[in-house]
Amino acid sequence: MDSKFHKRALLLSYFTVGYNILEGIVSIFAGLFAGSIALVGFGLDSFVESLSGSVMIRRFRKHGKISEEDEEKVEKKAIIYVAYTFFILGMYVLFESVKKLYFHEIPEPGLLGIIIAMVSIVVMPVLFYMKYQTGKSINSRSLVADSKQTLACVFMSVALLIGLGLNYLYGLWQADPVVGLVIVIFLIREGYHTLKETI
Repeated sequence: MDSKFHKRALLLSYFTVGYNILEGIVSIFAGLFAGSIALVGFGLDSFVESLSGSVMIRRFRKHGKISEEDEEKVEKKAIIYVAYTFFILGMYVLFESVKKLYFHEIPEPGLLGIIIAMVSIVVMPVLFYMKYQTGKSINSRSLVADSKQTLACVFMSVALLIGLGLNYLYGLWQADPVVGLVIVIFLIREGYHTLKETI
């Protein structure tokens, strides 16, 4: 049974990497085209989440091939990597959001970003739930931490949809960088709580 859940964890990690690389490419392309920091930040988060997924792949591919003590070390290291990915992304989105507000860099309204956010709102909650349940089943703190990053993506998708929607429907360009700042708060908070897992 334990082996079955470890295989599921590995498959979920592969899916996380594949889906997020695709989502990241499309989001960053659309964000740069429209000048949307919220959409670019969302795309970067997708790449960070794929990095987090890659850490999980490395961690679960070693299961059963190394000692329990070494597995615990890999687990702890994986949690630290996941935490730092939150901070790295948060600092970038903070800088870009403040810059866009200060210099009045107005993003173009775009339908593609809205579609990306809506797809993510459907896919990410399911992925979060499966990763969280699997992480709990095998007592993997790193997979549970990784699932929280997927949950962060759900909230970011909702915020992104609101920001892009307000700009697209009502021309409220400030909603885009403001949503970026909301995303920053969530990322830093999650990074902090994830890092506390190692203490």
